Amino acid sequence: MKTRTLGTLEVSAIGLGCMGMSINYGPSPERAELISFTRRAHELGVTLFDTAQIYGPFTNEDLVGEALEPIRDQVVISTKFGLIDPDVKQRRRLCSRPDAIRRTTEDSLKRLRTDHVDLLYQHRVDPEVPIEDVAGTVKELIDEGKVLAFGLSEAGADTIRRAHAVQPVSAVQNEYSLWARESEPEVLPTCRELGIGFVPWSPLGQGFLTGAVATTDTFGADDIRSRFPRFTPEALEANRPIVDLVERVAERAGATPAQVALAWLLHQYESIVPIPGTRKLHRLEENLAAADLELGADDLKELHEATAAFSIAGARGSGHEQYG
Repeated sequence: MKTRTLGTLEVSAIGLGCMGMSINYGPSPERAELISFTRRAHELGVTLFDTAQIYGPFTNEDLVGEALEPIRDQVVISTKFGLIDPDVKQRRRLCSRPDAIRRTTEDSLKRLRTDHVDLLYQHRVDPEVPIEDVAGTVKELIDEGKVLAFGLSEAGADTIRRAHAVQPVSAVQNEYSLWARESEPEVLPTCRELGIGFVPWSPLGQGFLTGAVATTDTFGADDIRSRFPRFTPEALEANRPIVDLVERVAERAGATPAQVALAWLLHQYESIVPIPGTRKLHRLEENLAAADLELGADDLKELHEATAAFSIAGARGSGHEQYG
């Protein structure tokens, strides 16, 4: 597996998003199967594994911790704070108070069965806490050896710059794919300028860009896509031309649509590291092969220009996503 850098961290060119092992996409396989799958991902070359406190909550960190404990010194684990307030029963709530960052990070270390987090992200910007205070708290954790690198998720350019001035930001994790390109005007240029890595979440459009989602598909209540604007029948039908384009390019390239979508991302910036999630070994192997796919200049140009000109139906994510 080829490698890339996120700040000072060297990681596999494609990582593994672990959220879907625990939540949001229907019933999960047995724990033992998921642990075996995660370890197999490492055998195939993955060294970046992404989780968060809110995934479960907490159960995904615990799963990732158990799976990676035997190979802890060979992997990079990223997790996220900021959507858990340790002082209230309501589990999903913006909270980046310095004391909460410290307390929840200590809890993450226990669940992850480690003495340090390689990459600690603020999951969402908290408008009640200055980003300088957040960065300063993470800087203290880095100085104490409990964290190696600092990241931001769904952050805007101004927030990134302000945080970076206090504690260098190693990675920004925003949604980015052929149908979610809002980071291109300001965030990606800021990352390039400051030498910050970029980690696209949902790089395959939650399965849509793979061609595996039919325009007639419906999703159960335990599938998060049932609540997302881009996955209504009307939006799926309206956005189908993007998939048709990716499939045409894939046929010319002798690849799959998923591989084309990931390869396009890898071509955008040398420090982009997508983290597609899956629970299926054949999908994992398919995704990882994208690291070796070289798309031609004409294919890249067509993908870039056609999707940039396309008017996407439906807001991204939950419909409320915006850069902080």
